[in-house]
Amino acid sequence: MTEYLPVTASVPPETDRPAPDRLIEGDPVFTTWNLEEADGLYCGIWRSTPGTWRVQYDEWEYCRILSGLSILTQDGQPPVTLRAGDSFILRPGFRGTWQVVETTTKDYVIRL
Repeated sequence: MTEYLPVTASVPPETDRPAPDRLIEGDPVFTTWNLEEADGLYCGIWRSTPGTWRVQYDEWEYCRILSGLSILTQDGQPPVTLRAGDSFILRPGFRGTWQVVETTTKDYVIRL
């Protein structure tokens, strides 16, 4: 799926990695195109290369997987496999792991 590429062409990407104390496996690199930011609302495109790290959310986030394969596991819950076309919501207080099996791209909307 390549429909997200035109919107990212005009926005410089930011790159990052998980904090060392959250990294479980691999060397994932995050690339983020922040497309909109207004009044505590953020949206854009995020991509990660393979790896596994701990996550914790203090904000509300809606995501839709555009490409790739990831496994999201909330602490104490069974893993959820995410593929292109899958949508989900992460609520404040979510704790668990994010494993990128195949480079994954998602669009997101975050509300602080």
